[in-house]
Parts: sequence; C-alpha cells; structure tokens
Amino acid sequence: MNYQPDSPKAEAFIHHVEILDTLEYARANKDNRTLIQSVIDKAAHCQGLNHREAALLLECDQPDLLGRVYRLAKEIKRRFYGNRIVMFAPLYLSNYCVNGCVYCPYHAKNKHIARKKLTQEEIRDEVVALQDMGHKRLALEAGEHPTMNPIEYILESIHTIYATGHKNGAIRRVNVNIAATTVENYRRLKEAGIGTYILFQETYHKANYEALHPTGPKRDYAYHTEAMDRAMEAGIDDVGVGVLFGLNTYRYDFVGLLMHAEHLEARFGVGPHTISVPRVCPADDIDTAAFPNAIDDETFGKIVAVARIAVPYTGLIVSTRESRASRAKVLELGISQISGGSRTSVGGYVRRETAEENSAQFDVSDTRTLDEVVSWLLDLGHIPSFCTACYREGRTGDRFMALVKSGQIANCCGPNALMTLQEYLEDYASPETRRKGLEMIARETERIPNPKIRAIAIRRLKEIAAGKRDFRF
Repeated sequence: MNYQPDSPKAEAFIHHVEILDTLEYARANKDNRTLIQSVIDKAAHCQGLNHREAALLLECDQPDLLGRVYRLAKEIKRRFYGNRIVMFAPLYLSNYCVNGCVYCPYHAKNKHIARKKLTQEEIRDEVVALQDMGHKRLALEAGEHPTMNPIEYILESIHTIYATGHKNGAIRRVNVNIAATTVENYRRLKEAGIGTYILFQETYHKANYEALHPTGPKRDYAYHTEAMDRAMEAGIDDVGVGVLFGLNTYRYDFVGLLMHAEHLEARFGVGPHTISVPRVCPADDIDTAAFPNAIDDETFGKIVAVARIAVPYTGLIVSTRESRASRAKVLELGISQISGGSRTSVGGYVRRETAEENSAQFDVSDTRTLDEVVSWLLDLGHIPSFCTACYREGRTGDRFMALVKSGQIANCCGPNALMTLQEYLEDYASPETRRKGLEMIARETERIPNPKIRAIAIRRLKEIAAGKRDFRF
C-alpha cells in the first residue's frame, strides 16, 4: 500500500515506510545548515510545515539553530494565541475497562485498583465541586466497557453536566475523551452538544501498538486510528489527537502525529483542533522504568516547540502529568491549554481518596489548586482564560480555522479571555489572585486594537463586576 494522505485507510495515511524514510531523511540532513535554515525561514511565514520538514527540525542538534526554533515557537504562539492560556479539568466518570493496555492501570487484569462508576447524582456533586473551583470547561473521561460504560451512560452524563448549575457556576463546554466508536454514536455525541472529541493514538507504530494492547477492542489498530474520520463524518468537526510519548520512539510517533494532522486536512479540509503531548508517568501498577523510550525534559520541550511551528493554528495541551517546572518551560514554547486543580480518580473532586482505595488513572505531578495555578499564570504574564465562546457561537472546524488563519479570531479571543477571567476573579479567586487579575485586565484591555470592541469589552467587564455573567464576542 502506497502513502496516501487522503486515504480513509489507516495504513495508507500513517504509512510505515514513509515514516522510516522521513526519519532517515532527517538523520541524513541533520548537519545541513542551509536546508535547516530554509525550513525555519519557511516556518516563519506561519503556514506550517510538513512531516518531513518538522522531523528535520526535531533531529537538529545545533544550538544556534535550535535557538531560532524556540524563539520562533514563542513568536508563533503569541501571534495566534496571544498570552492566553485556556483552562480545563478532567472529569473521570468510570474506570471500568475491558482493555489490556499495558501502560494504563485501568487494564482489565488489574485486580487491586478500586473500580468505581459515578451515579448521575454523584456526577452532579462532582460538577458542583468543579464549579466551586471556577471551571467552565471539562474533559469527560471513562474506561472502555460495553456494559458498565455504554454510550447511553455517556450521553446521560453529558446531559447531567450541562444541566447542573450552582450559584454562578456553569459548565459551558464538555469535551469527550472516550474509546473509538461508530459513526452513529459520534452523531449522538454531536447531538448531545459536545465540544471537542478527543482520542489519543498512544503510538502510531502498528506492531508496537498491538503489543501494547494485547487484549480488548482497543487492540484493533485500524479501527482506533480511523476513529477521527468517523467522528468527522458524523459532523464533529473539532477533534483532538495525541500520542503518549514514551511508549515508542518519540521521533516515529512525532512524525505519525503530524501525518495524522495532514490526513485530516487532506480528507476533510481541517486538521485537529487540539494536539495533546502527554508523557508516560507512574500510576498504580505502572512503572515508568518499564518503558525505555521515555523522554527527558529537554526532548519534551523540543517536541512542543517543533509542533507549535509545524501546526501553528492548532491548540497544544499539557496536563497535570507534568510538573510545575516542566509546564512553565513548555508554556513558553507553544502550549495554549492546561489543566488546573485536576483529579484523575473517579469522584476525586468531592472526596480525596486514600492510598488503599486508589482509582486514579495516573499520578498528578502538579498538585496545586486551580487558584494557585491561575495566580502562577498571572505571575508569568499569561491570561488564564475560561472562554468557551467559539464552540457556543458555532466557530468550529473550518470556520474556526479560517478565522485563526486570517487573524480575525483575535477580535474575539482576547476580549473573551478577559471577560471570563473577570468572572473567575469575582466569583472564585483568592484576594491576592483577584488583585493580580484585575491588574492584568486593566493592562490588557488597553491593548485591544479595535476601538469599538475595546469599548464594548470595557462596558461588559463593568457589568460582570456588577453581577452579570456570560458575555461573549
């Protein structure tokens, strides 16, 4: 089978030989300064890079050229996303799972992890706890189990989340990270009002993928890899991809990740809305020493920087798997979304678990509260954003990308970020965080370039301070 980016077949658009040829090309040219400089010059036009060009930059080890890559990543992030960082939290509904994934403690053979599934009442309690923290955007998570976690349970849970209000709290966007499913089920998720459908590939290396998934429906490489095609066929035009770095060689999976993005662009006219870059980390019966391909912080930063300039319009996500120091570094290299105050256990927002009753999917490295993360972001010069406006205004898929590529999205995103930050400061922030945030809003409001939009934003910010909520451009 030849390499075909627009093919619906997994092994044609994630083409093993093409990846190997790309890696050999990158190795052969790693010292070709003229070629590397030309790729960086191309990236500076903010039109992105193909997988071969990106692989070459990832292979580069010349300090001065890498310095250009890192500076360019920061510039591109600022150009398209400004200094905004979107906030979210995961919500684990159930850890019942029938798969045998060797890197995940939810695997079916793990008999000592506490198995839990939230009732709808317990989901409401979790949502209230998240609202009391200040969250507006959730990533719904559940293990794959046909009887314990059927699609009907997921759909009912989404309805419960959206229907739960508390004081000024409201979850305005539910992103969904569940197992690959059918076109019909994706249509049902679309009708339920989900935001982004998220599914990590884990690794794009087919043989290693099958070895890492010895049992269960997730073992089907093609069905899993083609899931985003089915989601888009069903009308979900915001999808999020990612790999779990450390399961396979990072160079191979990085190229596969970009090929997947190129495939979605070639077949549907729009690439992924987000790309996540998690790393293997400790969890229950999972020891990272068992994964020799685990990557260090320097390599991780390099991956983020090259990804940012290769797919400049795509949101890049880092979770609380990463430490405070690691997250600070990659925020400067292109990350645009982070989680805060996260719990990866089932029911963990209402009640902290003991070690004996652990139900978490992975150990959280950044254990700070949401308010502490918000305060830290303000100290670093970022605007913590709780905005969900694009999804709610229909700016998704190709409509969102067209606005991003034209630069018009800045007329919405900046003011929306400030208004949602004002809501957070009024309703949830500690006094010190509120002080910092109000200073940030005062500075950033004056930088809104369009005078008409600036005047509207100032008026709405005052109305939020007076008690009104949920304005958006």
